[in-house]
Amino acid sequence: MRTSASLRRKLISVAAVSAALFTATTTSVAVAQDSPTREAAAVPADRTESAPGTPAERLIVGYKSGAAEAKSNKAAEADAAAKGKEAGEDLDFQRRLGSGAALVDLGERLTKRDVADVVAEYQADPQVAYVVPDRLNKPLATPNDTEYSKQWDLFESTAGMNVPGAWDVATGSGVTVAVIDTGYVTHSDLGANIVGGYDFISDTAVSNDGNGRDSNPADTGDWTTDGQCAADWTATTSSWHGTHVAGTIAAVTNNGKGVAGIAYGAKVSPLRVLGQCGGYDSDIIDAITWASGGSVSGVPANTNVAKVINMSLGGGGACTTATQSAINAAVNRGTTVVVAAGNSNANAANYSPASCNNVISVAAADRQGNRSYYSNFGSVVDIAAPGGETNSVTANGILSTLNSGSQGPSSESYEYYQGTSMAAPHIAGLAALMKSANASLTPAQIESAIKSNARTLPGTCSGGCGSGLADAAKTVQAVSGSSGGSTGGTTFTSTSAAAIPDNGAAIESSIAVSGRSGNAPSALQVGVDITHTYRGDLVIDLVAPDGTSYRLKSSSSDSADNVSTTYTVNASSESANGTWKLRVQDTAAQDTGTLNSWKLTF
Repeated sequence: MRTSASLRRKLISVAAVSAALFTATTTSVAVAQDSPTREAAAVPADRTESAPGTPAERLIVGYKSGAAEAKSNKAAEADAAAKGKEAGEDLDFQRRLGSGAALVDLGERLTKRDVADVVAEYQADPQVAYVVPDRLNKPLATPNDTEYSKQWDLFESTAGMNVPGAWDVATGSGVTVAVIDTGYVTHSDLGANIVGGYDFISDTAVSNDGNGRDSNPADTGDWTTDGQCAADWTATTSSWHGTHVAGTIAAVTNNGKGVAGIAYGAKVSPLRVLGQCGGYDSDIIDAITWASGGSVSGVPANTNVAKVINMSLGGGGACTTATQSAINAAVNRGTTVVVAAGNSNANAANYSPASCNNVISVAAADRQGNRSYYSNFGSVVDIAAPGGETNSVTANGILSTLNSGSQGPSSESYEYYQGTSMAAPHIAGLAALMKSANASLTPAQIESAIKSNARTLPGTCSGGCGSGLADAAKTVQAVSGSSGGSTGGTTFTSTSAAAIPDNGAAIESSIAVSGRSGNAPSALQVGVDITHTYRGDLVIDLVAPDGTSYRLKSSSSDSADNVSTTYTVNASSESANGTWKLRVQDTAAQDTGTLNSWKLTF
């Protein structure tokens, strides 16, 4: 009689237990062959490991509803024995889970190659909906920074960016982020993560430091007096804007004080381009060039080349050829450029650099997941991130590092700010986490993965907020090779327009998916573009190849026009290949519309 494998396993103790457990993420590892004559099973590491580097000891097998094994323990036991025989292993059905899935023990301690063979046997069975490792979970430690509990934008379930779930995989280590802004004022909760930058302000009327360009990016304050910047200009105090942005990206974390940074293992290179009354395109263009490793006349070579640039700045007018050229060159050098969409509650297409190509343009969301009242919007916006609103409740803003000086620097502080300037560094921090998790990612892959793994805004966004609200954990897991997300590598689209009958029968539009392997992702992105004069009438469903229906939108009293958004669907139990359908029905009279297009991004 075989000794139970569970008696031979090493017990793993956990010192502290959190009320909420988060699934441990894994890094993709190639499965080695046992011998040169045996072909390796094409199974990703995340399907064979219970924790990073640890082969799974159990599998959770979900059968399709019509399979005998879905209901009969005896049938599931027989199937495990048969699959084990084919793979050359001794499998044992353990029990039925509450979800109906079968828990299968893998017997003696196996290698990842052995586990891959077993997984491949299950994946090849058309009656198996999914097979996943019984993964080890662990508490996700909360940073000990004293103000972390106020950083709703990082962790709150409603509209936070789900950052803690990404920290198991990456912290930004090895990545430099250039913050092209007002420079940096000394702050003890940020200083350890600051590396050399540059002051690119060439006009002394703007610089407010008595000189032009130099190697010192210190923020001397951008305060102004009445009439200084325009005839009707009202005096302002110093914003210390660049320091607030930098703290959101990479404030020192787990140091027992202040706030936590999104990519707290990354470094920030402050580049000063904004001073009194703002900053010129010419200085910004040179900063973009230099930050990404390009040469700027009269400026020493950059020894801290950035893989991510954050520009929480902008002005009126579409992107100029000059600015676009600098951005294109930076991206071609491998640097991801993140920009704020703007704070004018207007179409971002009329603002720069928000409207430039090859950037990630970021709108702001409030604490309830709505587009913030000030945020720009439109088709050029790629993604939304927490930007906050302080107009009614100060604590609903974004808390970060600052200085208390009204003109020149004084004592360090922390303050709540609001703006797309605050939303952009959330995405820059996420890009740094991604680059840290997978150094080979290109700027295009980073943008695609952020958009593909976003979730639907829990609130509303009139005018368009791109792919939705960024999800840091899902995105980082996806690019690191862990399960649960999409790298955004493949999109299938239907552009065949179809009229939606008023208060009539449902219409269906089809997309044939092929060339994919395994099941669809747990974050399948469903982009929908519908013109309709009262979208509350609409019911929208995604129909999988096996006929399973996923409700995307129910009818409601929403009187706004049109549906232009991206939904996220957990389709991990469905085969990716096959014919997918979008089903749309108008359930009330008097309003009509058209399904213009829809797409699936895997």
